[in-house]
Amino acid sequence: MSPDTLFLFGAALVGLMVGSFLNVVIHRLPKMMDAEWRAQCAELRGETVPDTGRYNLWTPRSQCPACKTQLRAIDNVPVLSWLVLRGKCAHCGARISARYPIVELLTGALSAVVAWHLGWGWAGALAVAFTWTLIALTFIDADTTLLPDSLTLPLLWAGLLANVWGTFAPLQDAVLGAAGGYLALWSIFWLFKLVTGKEGMGYGDFKLLAALGAWMGWKMLLPIILISSVVGAIVGIVLIALARRGREIPIPFGPYLAAAGFIALLYGEPLARRVLGI
Repeated sequence: MSPDTLFLFGAALVGLMVGSFLNVVIHRLPKMMDAEWRAQCAELRGETVPDTGRYNLWTPRSQCPACKTQLRAIDNVPVLSWLVLRGKCAHCGARISARYPIVELLTGALSAVVAWHLGWGWAGALAVAFTWTLIALTFIDADTTLLPDSLTLPLLWAGLLANVWGTFAPLQDAVLGAAGGYLALWSIFWLFKLVTGKEGMGYGDFKLLAALGAWMGWKMLLPIILISSVVGAIVGIVLIALARRGREIPIPFGPYLAAAGFIALLYGEPLARRVLGI
């Protein structure tokens, strides 16, 4: 096996393991946010905050949602455990969602793709971490229509810090990209609200595009907006046509922004030349 092949295999393997942890983040972080909001509301009403025990990304251990049995380490091996158990709990036989191995496989595959494009080094390591964060945001937004500040804001600051050394864009372009990304969707939000009286997107979308601008600079904002808007419109039309989602049900925009951001990360320069002529 050549060193390059071994490197890509290692990146995919690490991605599979991180994907297993991302499943925990996707499942638990919205619940942690909900518990925090409920506690804050109880305090404002002068009520006693109920003690629900420790619940975070690390504790308690993973358990079957049906029988509540704690999972053994061997039951948590990425992809393989799900295949060996045929998608069922080893204790009660309840069906386990196929999305768990899908997230793991997606994380492993995209980690290898990033490693192949950028190679080993500072830029490659940062880009892989960037990709992992986008995967978590994509599935959380798809499930809850929420883009947690605890992910979007660190992603924004990480992009600015990475570009202090011009890793992906000059620092000036990164700062302008962060500000421009937020203001672009903020302006669209208020224009849409003034015209229709409805809110077309959430503030988390502003922060996510600001983070993408911080990583890739202002030149990538227009390609990202165009790609995400076109893909989102196509998917929305298809879902409505198939009667899987009514017109009144909001469609999360975060997954399309994340997908466009990932594409821009790998193919940013050709996209900028094609869209902006630069």
